[in-house]
Amino acid sequence: MIGRLDEVVIDCHDPMKLAEFWQRVLGGYVVRQSHEWVALEPPHGITVSFQLVPEAKSVKNRVHLDVDVPDLAAATEAAEAVGAQRQGEPVYDELGGFQVMLDPEGNEFCFVNGPTAITA
Repeated sequence: MIGRLDEVVIDCHDPMKLAEFWQRVLGGYVVRQSHEWVALEPPHGITVSFQLVPEAKSVKNRVHLDVDVPDLAAATEAAEAVGAQRQGEPVYDELGGFQVMLDPEGNEFCFVNGPTAITA
């Protein structure tokens, strides 16, 4: 082993605003470390930090967050109420389901849930 994962960092234009959005999704508490750097300490899992960058997001994320939820539809509706956007329709297979979402700055993330009974 070379090291351990310390945190996930998301580049953005407004670190505090994005941290507050993610706090509504994941819970926990926001820690402003500077004007350019804000961290979210969720109650479960790894720290998610938000770093101020000058450039806009221009392509699909190569890495994204998966957020485990008990109900895709309810999570989607709740996230839309605090500023997220739905991207397409939910997808279901033998492993469960997921819904692709966009945070307020357009970063993709997914709501996921475990195996689901799928009816044809």
